[in-house]
Amino acid sequence: MKIFDEIESEVQSYARAFPRIFNRAKGEFMWDEEGKQYLDFLAGAGTLNYGHNNPIFKEVLLDYIQNDGITHGLDLHTKAKGEFLQTFNDKILKPRNMEYMVQFTGPTGTNAVEAAMKVARNVTGQQNIVTFTNGFHGVSLGALAATGNSHHRDAAGVSLTGTHRMPYDGYLGDNIDTTEYLDKVLSDSSSGINSPAAVIVETVQGEGGINVASIEWLQNLQTVCRKHKILLIIDDIQAGCGRTGDYFSFEEAGIEPDIITLSKSLGGYGLPFALCLMKPELDQWKPGEHNGTFRGNNLAFVTAKAAIETYWSDNKFSDEIKRKGQYTSERLENIVAKYGDGNFNTKGRGMFQGINCVNGDIAGKITRAAFKKGLIIETSGADDQIVKFFCPLVITDESLKQGIDIVEEAVREVCAKEDEIPEEKIYFETE
Repeated sequence: MKIFDEIESEVQSYARAFPRIFNRAKGEFMWDEEGKQYLDFLAGAGTLNYGHNNPIFKEVLLDYIQNDGITHGLDLHTKAKGEFLQTFNDKILKPRNMEYMVQFTGPTGTNAVEAAMKVARNVTGQQNIVTFTNGFHGVSLGALAATGNSHHRDAAGVSLTGTHRMPYDGYLGDNIDTTEYLDKVLSDSSSGINSPAAVIVETVQGEGGINVASIEWLQNLQTVCRKHKILLIIDDIQAGCGRTGDYFSFEEAGIEPDIITLSKSLGGYGLPFALCLMKPELDQWKPGEHNGTFRGNNLAFVTAKAAIETYWSDNKFSDEIKRKGQYTSERLENIVAKYGDGNFNTKGRGMFQGINCVNGDIAGKITRAAFKKGLIIETSGADDQIVKFFCPLVITDESLKQGIDIVEEAVREVCAKEDEIPEEKIYFETE
């Protein structure tokens, strides 16, 4: 269709990497206009943990719409909101002995981050937030200030302030605990680091290159925060909702964040939905201080409730994610050993994994070759050097094997260096 070239902004990105017109999707599959089937290892950048058009969610959503359920209600109390809150409290928070207030922010993850940072600043009276190298928290200005990537930061057009950047786990080498550095600068009145309001961190940095914080590092980070009376914010927007195996990505570390942000797969069906969890004593908002026309999403309340009831009423789904994650790890390690020539390595945990190809040129060739073979898979990292495995968590064993097989074939082709894989011309055929 010429219309894409005629009036759609140049800001588009995924459409450049996967230049097809898609018109149908189910589970872990998508189909283009010509009927070609693709395995989806992108999953809406983590929004489709439960697959495309999950039949359970679709049924309850259609029933809700058919019965004229509330679609938009600002922050009015609705039956859909109440039922979601009750389910979330009963099946997610209480079983984990978690006591939090729930704030419905605007429908995007970046808005949840904005709310989290505002809460921390308002409660503590401090202005600055400690953030980490390679972190990604969104592209609205406050969240962008907490983001490390220069590509996104340079687009802001203004100075980005209000943060202190610290080295993430492993940034200075495997044997250096960077929380010790954080503790040092916070303890030294001459370090130039004023007492911050909070620390915001991802347990697994997705856009930053699938960098995984160790359990010990996360525990040490919490210790430092408590020592210096700094709030700990966990940005679980991409790593949460089961992606690492547990509902929250920090569960394995046994830490208790003061504030948690969730979005992406929270709504279950791919519908926009975000929230901010905060310890009860932090809920000091005045009515309407963080406002927005689309706070919460009644359609997403319905599908989010169904997602929790279907997949998180017991440990079966979590166990399945961990099993598939172990299979993925073994396969990726084998691929790296066979074709990486000692340069590649694997990264990640659970179903949040990737192959570090060292440079973006190689990773790009691999993902383009995979796309030609019917697999949608993206890159991440500062230089797009990571081939990022991010399939729906409900993927069948057969499809998971097939997708990794395709990547292995693509890696073999690229590493063989027999033929340079050309950049595929990006265009849309006119009707």
